[in-house]
Amino acid sequence: MYSNAAIYLLAATAEIGGCFAVWSVLRRGVSPWLLLGAAACLAAFAWLLARSDAAFAGRAYAAYGGVYIAVSLLWLWLVEGQMPTRLDLLGGAASLIGATIILAQAR
Repeated sequence: MYSNAAIYLLAATAEIGGCFAVWSVLRRGVSPWLLLGAAACLAAFAWLLARSDAAFAGRAYAAYGGVYIAVSLLWLWLVEGQMPTRLDLLGGAASLIGATIILAQAR
C-alpha cells in the first residue's frame, strides 16, 4: 500500500486538477466538456483520500489540508506560471509542519 504522503500528494493533485478544470470552464470560457475530466479528478481525489491509513477521517482530512496547501503553491508556480511569494512559502511550510504533527500522533 502507498504511504500517506504519496496518497496525499496524488489526492491533492487530483483535487486541484478537478477544481482548476471547473474554474477554467467558469472563469476562462474553456469548453464545458472539461467538466467530465473535472468529475473524474474529483472522484479520484475522494477515493484516494479514503485510502489513508489514519484511523479517523477527520484526522486524515486535517493532515491532508497541509499537503493540499503545499501542492496548491506548486500548482500556482508550475501550471499557472506565478512564482509563490516568500509568505506563500512560509505558509506552505507551516502547513506541512502541522500535517506532520497530526500524522505523527496517528501512529
